[in-house]
Amino acid sequence: MAKSRKVIITCAVTGAIHTPTMSPHIPITAQEIADAAVGAAEAGAAIVHLHARDPRNGKPDQSPQAFEPFLKDIRKRSNVVVNITTGGAPTMLVDERVKPAAVYKPEVASLNMGTMNFGLFLMMKRHKEFKYDWEKPYLEGSRSSIFKNTYADIEYILTTCANNGTRFEIECYDTSHLYTLAYFADEGIVKPPFFIQTVFGIMGGIGAHPEDVMHLRRTADRLFGKDYEWSVLGAGRNQLPVITQAAAMGGHVRVGLEDSLWRAPGKLAETNAQQVVLARQVIESLGLEIATPDEARQILALKGGDKVAF
Repeated sequence: MAKSRKVIITCAVTGAIHTPTMSPHIPITAQEIADAAVGAAEAGAAIVHLHARDPRNGKPDQSPQAFEPFLKDIRKRSNVVVNITTGGAPTMLVDERVKPAAVYKPEVASLNMGTMNFGLFLMMKRHKEFKYDWEKPYLEGSRSSIFKNTYADIEYILTTCANNGTRFEIECYDTSHLYTLAYFADEGIVKPPFFIQTVFGIMGGIGAHPEDVMHLRRTADRLFGKDYEWSVLGAGRNQLPVITQAAAMGGHVRVGLEDSLWRAPGKLAETNAQQVVLARQVIESLGLEIATPDEARQILALKGGDKVAF
């Protein structure tokens, strides 16, 4: 079981998976991203996971300059833990992806633990026309490309951020990714406690069946024992079923418009905060409590919000 029965809610507010045509509610501008993050925190999220987008067309943008306005705004307005992506988008190379975390030294940064197929192309079936020219080729390109995260790429991110005091949201999309983490732990390149985010329902990764959730949990227990905190996300319609199962099993949860555009079947979430509220209702209905940002810092052994570079 988890070390604490306080459940950490992470909210991933925009991401690089969904394109602007898919929902008018995806935060795109720096102001929208900041407002979404603060709103999620006010609803109960202890951590916000952040990507940036080009405000002109919503395309993923991993330049440090794109992150700066909303990072500073969020810090002024909220005590929430900030998690900066090093995943960026599947189309980006690792040196581009790591730059914001290297520059701004957040308390948490995401880290993808393996090269994989990352199939976004099925989303094209929902739309005949797209608002921006980049969207269709971006989605279609996932049919013939991979999301590259080699051993060298992972080590590059870990060593680049080694002196920042940043801990990682270690994103594991399949069983092999847990074993990759075990390799880096054995090498002493990453140290416990680990914050392991198991990801379910992305095309190219493990499915979202309850047995899949159980399998990754059992594998992580066997490999890492008490040296980790477990969190989950379920993609799309899998979001609530997966987080409900994980919360009941002692895990933490992640929601947000990066992972799912929906709040109910056929109903788009209008804000990230709506999904946080749903997650909070699940957690509290199980007799559990949500973690505050400072409680999340304690659970995950984070360096503190006063030690970031934004």
